[in-house]
Amino acid sequence: MTGPAVVLVGPPGSGKSTVAALLAERLGLTARDTDADVEQAAGKLISEIFIDEGEPRFRALEAAAVRAALTGHDGVVSLGGGAILDPGTRALLAGLPVVFLDVALAEAVRRVGLDTARPLLAVNPRQRWRVLMEERRPLYTEVARAVVQTADRTPDEVVTAVLDALELRTA
Repeated sequence: MTGPAVVLVGPPGSGKSTVAALLAERLGLTARDTDADVEQAAGKLISEIFIDEGEPRFRALEAAAVRAALTGHDGVVSLGGGAILDPGTRALLAGLPVVFLDVALAEAVRRVGLDTARPLLAVNPRQRWRVLMEERRPLYTEVARAVVQTADRTPDEVVTAVLDALELRTA
């Protein structure tokens, strides 16, 4: 096991989960979403973890899910938007084929509506998204081998851009 074929990072609304599934299909691999792994392990939605147990508990569950995915999955891995905040996660990403799916606020709003199912965006979502991106953009860039803009692209076009950026070929 050498690690994942591709790891996707980026903010809410960048299309990580959708692109991961399509990318895995195109590569003949499986996709793994660490947010889904956290929810499965906790037996509840991420928003419920935030409410019931707090963000520190969620981040601990997230770090464990990311570690498991990065060390035990050879397909495509989609990380939660804040996973890169953890220094241990950033260290694990070193040398891996990481792609930062970048998206502008207007496009993110159009895609997900910045709804309250995303706990960090529940209050003043547009302003909070901007602040999150100011904090996270340098970290996304730090861990990424490539940056792919997702605005004005279909998910299939983003998949092709990821494959081109990593110089991966499909059958």
